[in-house]
Amino acid sequence: MSRVGKKPIPMPAKVAVEIDGQAVTVKGPKGELSLTMLPNVSASMEDGNLVISRASESRTDRAVHGLTRALVNNMVTGVSTGFTRTLIVEGVGYSGEVRGKDLVMKLGFSHEVVVTPPEHISFEVEGRNPTTVRVKGIDKQVVGQVAADIRKLRPPEPYLGKGVRYSDEVIRRKAGKTGK
Repeated sequence: MSRVGKKPIPMPAKVAVEIDGQAVTVKGPKGELSLTMLPNVSASMEDGNLVISRASESRTDRAVHGLTRALVNNMVTGVSTGFTRTLIVEGVGYSGEVRGKDLVMKLGFSHEVVVTPPEHISFEVEGRNPTTVRVKGIDKQVVGQVAADIRKLRPPEPYLGKGVRYSDEVIRRKAGKTGK
């Protein structure tokens, strides 16, 4: 049996779950998310916990069982506490700032790069340190994708370490040319 799929999902106090056939809708203080499950997976409430179960022991049903449980758990976490991805901007003159809802970044180009957030995503730049950018939202996949798109604007390079990197990312530095 799936080790991930058989774990029940505890419901926080402020989160409400609606199960309508194969559709699961999760509402919380930060917003609302919904998921349509595959036909061989079902959800039910038992003792204040959400339990995901599957119809058979086939290989695909076992794989989808754990996946569905993880997706619903991420929805519950997202609407109750939210997700954050932190990016570090390194380089002389490199910085970011929030103008309205948009993120405006100076990345060594001749122009500023403007990143417009999708729905339910917000940006935050620390006041004293404009090189730390936080991407916040309720959908884990969208938060990760927006952070990856920002990193793609100027990926970190191995010689000087300049660019945009994740806060937990380690850049392996290379030695440059050695002159005589």
